[in-house]
Amino acid sequence: MPSYTVTTATGSNTFDGTDNSVYITLVGTLQCSRRTLLDKPLHNDFARMSVDTYVIDIKEDLGEIIMVKLQKKKFLVFDDWYCRSITVKTPSGQSVEFPCFRWLVDDKEVVLRDGQAILPQDDKSAPLMEHREKELELRRKTYRWSEWQPGFPMSIDAVRYKDLPQDIQFDTRKEVDFDVNFTAAILSLNLTKFKNMFQSRWEDFADFERILQKMKSTVSEYVRKHWKEDLMFGYQFLNGCNPVVIEKCTKLPDKLPVTNEMVSVCLERGLTLEEELQAGNIYIADYEFMDGIKPNDTDPLTQQYLAAPICLLYRDLQKEIIPIAIQLNQIPGEDNPIFLPTDAEYDWLLAKMWVRSTDFQHHQTVTHLLKTHLISEMFAIALFRQLPAVHPVYKLLIPHIRFTIGINTKAREKLICKGGLFDKANSTGGGGHVQLVQKAMKTLTFGSLCFPDSIKARGMDSKEELPAYFYRDDGLKVWEAIKSYICEVVCIYYKDDEAVQHDKEIQAFVQDVRDFGMQNFDQCEFPRCFKTQEELTKYLTVVIFTASAQHAAVNFGQFDWYSWVPNTPSTMRRPPPKQKGLADMTLIMETLPDCGRSAWHLGAVWSLSQYQENELYLGTFPDDHFTEQPVKAAMDKFRKQLAEITFSIKKRNEGKDLPYYYMSPDKIPNSVAI
Repeated sequence: MPSYTVTTATGSNTFDGTDNSVYITLVGTLQCSRRTLLDKPLHNDFARMSVDTYVIDIKEDLGEIIMVKLQKKKFLVFDDWYCRSITVKTPSGQSVEFPCFRWLVDDKEVVLRDGQAILPQDDKSAPLMEHREKELELRRKTYRWSEWQPGFPMSIDAVRYKDLPQDIQFDTRKEVDFDVNFTAAILSLNLTKFKNMFQSRWEDFADFERILQKMKSTVSEYVRKHWKEDLMFGYQFLNGCNPVVIEKCTKLPDKLPVTNEMVSVCLERGLTLEEELQAGNIYIADYEFMDGIKPNDTDPLTQQYLAAPICLLYRDLQKEIIPIAIQLNQIPGEDNPIFLPTDAEYDWLLAKMWVRSTDFQHHQTVTHLLKTHLISEMFAIALFRQLPAVHPVYKLLIPHIRFTIGINTKAREKLICKGGLFDKANSTGGGGHVQLVQKAMKTLTFGSLCFPDSIKARGMDSKEELPAYFYRDDGLKVWEAIKSYICEVVCIYYKDDEAVQHDKEIQAFVQDVRDFGMQNFDQCEFPRCFKTQEELTKYLTVVIFTASAQHAAVNFGQFDWYSWVPNTPSTMRRPPPKQKGLADMTLIMETLPDCGRSAWHLGAVWSLSQYQENELYLGTFPDDHFTEQPVKAAMDKFRKQLAEITFSIKKRNEGKDLPYYYMSPDKIPNSVAI
């Protein structure tokens, strides 16, 4: 009697195993087997990390095995099972792999296809085509679009984290409860005595050291010692947490009436301001989008304030960036002076602190929340809705959306919701952060997510002009490595541009992103379709780069740059000064966050900067969604490229007081998961 050998692989997390009974049905091109119980006497079947083998005797000729059906039946109670894969060895000796990487929940049947990726137009078998359609039909019912706030990118239709499908919830090794993590941070940093001290101000800058006793880093210590310096202020526009605002300025906007007389003492080349502008030595950071945003009013005892500054910057003879003029609001006038490095020490310092605080609001809400978290979730939902597990692009992208929907749902529950951490510590809390996302969405374009395009659009692409823009240099290397890897995979499955055009599923994916995810905003410039391999490659590079490298660059440096509160205040408790000569230490301390808000801020940035114990870094693919050797060869090549980039970054950082490593591939997680 012909026999088939079935091998099951169970996940390695604590609760991945099951005591329930598991049944399998083999589906062949000729017929199906009967449903068979997988059981070995006196053996703990389907235990965590186990690989179990079963022999099934079948009288009939099933033909080629094309699918397997799995179903679980409860023993006393339902006990979910995480199945990594099924392997079937046929009587002829052929082994067929069926990747799963899914939960079997209750008694719901799961149907798996073999691991070979295939485009919809290449699927000729009626049963397989039917399975493909049914899988997507079920997914669209499970992964539904929802608008969390008007004007936001669409998100998952789930009010609470526990409402999410189990397949996209965190594994048991990942603790992502914001309350638990934040409490742990407060304890680890010895901040318990400070976190309820609202309205209690610090005495002077040295007083802030009281909350930095236990946790320090090389960068955070350097920041603490040098934060007042203009060079450090300018450096953060290039390599801090928000290196995406600065742009070259060739003509001063009318709203910033800086004259040559104001700044001539700062200009080192003997040129006038106009000549420096034409020579390409002037840069600008304009926070116009902050104008009109409502400041946090959730605490009746503490008035909080926002500004919309414009900062003019200069590339000096050492090719470093320094500030030369700051206007704290958009409309020029007598009550909106232009602060200069030649002003009184505290006037100039307070103006710089206002810029840093504003930059923090933009970073957290636009650069970080909107342009990595929310955008990645949008891609993830469209992926689940439009691409079956057998599609090569599904297999390509699935490692890069790991935990993203889960972490964002948690954030909506605990972090950016009413009464969440944004409300407690940030001046854009209480709804200002929502306004800011809504405003930013009106100008968000697909091109702004394309790393090389965005660098060039800001006039920041010359390494000769700005040799220390490490965010740009490292990012371009990682972008090219990702793009090269994707190009190889795309060309394996799409033989020409016509194959791309005929793939109805990939066309539905990109259309779902634009029409539903981006709500079909006219100005967004997200593509509606793909016509070429090149277009598809660029789009997929954006998806993976955004979820991995870009998120790493703007997330994991938060403790480094934000832990010294005076360098980046999360809120300001006095309005922007309307005249010069008023700033002193008393006014600065009254303006900076109080003890309680400083503690909440420090706990938050420490928590957000932590890598997870089970972190999967770029190029790490422990789940074998692809089974084909050409793709595995492309993965090996990708890993080699990433290793070379990592080595070059480590070499550059040797001996540096201020190393830049946020774009080093060995520190870039695969996905937005924190």
